[in-house]
Amino acid sequence: MVKKSIAWALSVLTLLVFACIARPTDAISCGDAVGALIPCGSFLMGGGAPRPSAQCCQGAQSLNKLATSPVDRRTVCECFVKSGPSFGVKPERVKLLPSLCKLKLALPVNPKTDCKIV
Repeated sequence: MVKKSIAWALSVLTLLVFACIARPTDAISCGDAVGALIPCGSFLMGGGAPRPSAQCCQGAQSLNKLATSPVDRRTVCECFVKSGPSFGVKPERVKLLPSLCKLKLALPVNPKTDCKIV
């Protein structure tokens, strides 16, 4: 059952990424943000290893570098606040990601964050 849930969540994430590939703008999209963290899926949902993979950390670091403007950070924040729970992301795992991936995180990791003040 857990494998089916993870497979379904990763399939949805993949579709979001493909839906956003043709965007003719430099602004980051929710699909970009989710796509960067696809390798983190099993870690963030608590179904994998106790540590994120190297690919997960690379994706998280790339996302952190992409979300440099206030608009980008707000977009990513709103995306994760809205989509995280629907994918079964565990907030306690999200909180571990910055330290385990050695990120100087410019984005909040709390699912109750008010993204308007990011």
